Amino acid sequence: MLSSELADLAGVTVRTLRHYHQIGLLPEPPRTPGDYRQYDVGHLVRVLRITQLTELGVPLSSLSEVLDDPTTAETLLDQLDGHAAAEIERLTARRASISVLRSTGAPPDLPPELSAWHTGPRSAIPADMVRFETEQLILIARLLGSEGATSLANLLQVPDGSRSTMDVLAERFYALDSDTPDRVVDQLVDDWAGQIEPLVATTEGIGHLDPRAADLLDQLSARDLQPIQHRTVRALQRRLARKCHRSQSS
Repeated sequence: MLSSELADLAGVTVRTLRHYHQIGLLPEPPRTPGDYRQYDVGHLVRVLRITQLTELGVPLSSLSEVLDDPTTAETLLDQLDGHAAAEIERLTARRASISVLRSTGAPPDLPPELSAWHTGPRSAIPADMVRFETEQLILIARLLGSEGATSLANLLQVPDGSRSTMDVLAERFYALDSDTPDRVVDQLVDDWAGQIEPLVATTEGIGHLDPRAADLLDQLSARDLQPIQHRTVRALQRRLARKCHRSQSS
């Protein structure tokens, strides 16, 4: 049979057959007077074996050994089963992440661990600030690592009433502009710190941020926030840093 006939019977392409020849998986058949490859049923069976093994997940680089040494089958199947179990676990985790993102309405590029803290597009917060919050969470999650992000998410689980208070504080923050009096900014920092400071003493459980974190987060704030908002964030950070230092000293 010719290449096209073999490919059709085996359910592969002629290009695949040529690739098998190139990597030594399929022996070259004799040629016809017209220089066409002339395959026989043995070639067909070998291609069918190759196809079955690749569908099981055997890499092409291991096929020659498996095809020519039946005693490797048991070890191979153990390896394939282990790989399949790991893949199932990975896909199960992926589906769980998709489910969390769907239930919270968070965008797909946000780590699921922090999706509950995503501000939805229907909130009173401006769309550009919703984007800023999302990018901030993405950056924090990366700087903390997956385990740290999960610990932070658990730490930030607050009662609905407290979450509502935080939402109001966020709205006050995004309402700041160049005409906002200093006393209003100071009061916002006091109120915001009052909500966050109780959490500072427990931050040891969330792991350590990358040493570049403070600078990167500051760059993000400087890029996306108004100057008065950026100054407010810095004032809050200084307040929390003092609280954290006092907690560690005691």
